[in-house]
Amino acid sequence: MSPSSLNQQLAFLREIDRLKNVIRQSPLLDRSRKENSAEHSWHLAMYALLLHEYAVGPINPERVIQMLLIHDIVEVDVGDTPIHQVASGASQAELEAKAAVRLFGMVPGEQGSDLLALWREFELAESNDAKFAKALDRVQPLLVNVSTGGGTWTENGVTLEQVLQRYGPVIERGSPTLWAACEALVREHFAAGVGKREIAPDS
Repeated sequence: MSPSSLNQQLAFLREIDRLKNVIRQSPLLDRSRKENSAEHSWHLAMYALLLHEYAVGPINPERVIQMLLIHDIVEVDVGDTPIHQVASGASQAELEAKAAVRLFGMVPGEQGSDLLALWREFELAESNDAKFAKALDRVQPLLVNVSTGGGTWTENGVTLEQVLQRYGPVIERGSPTLWAACEALVREHFAAGVGKREIAPDS
């Protein structure tokens, strides 16, 4: 890479530092504050590192980790859209696509093109890698909510049926095994009463 390319790469790395300021609805497990999108992406990468054996089909764990590290970079421009917030999916997708072109366009040459292609693959969720990455993107906040006595579900008045509809198909498509485990936790949580059952952070 030329000195010019290095400068572009460093500029991109400085730009995505802003992801640390994008606050999500999900709390930390100790409930001291809300998590940010950079923390969320790191945590998902760890999920992929540890749980890739449960993917629905053959996957490349390294590619899944790469997808999860970049999947929310567009939020630098458009912010986070919570799963339980009613919004126009089409308009949000258009804004995110424009953000992806701008942000990954900061990275020079083939490297930038590869990142953009990987982000688009994640969004389409057609490959096994992307299906599993999408599944983990639902698993992590689901477990946070169960572990914090309801979390964003309680805040938004989300019902059992809505949880099953909003999380189930995406998780099951990428990992039936993980969905079976998650569904059991969700049903147990709601059966015990929203906001009452908690799981210790180290369990």
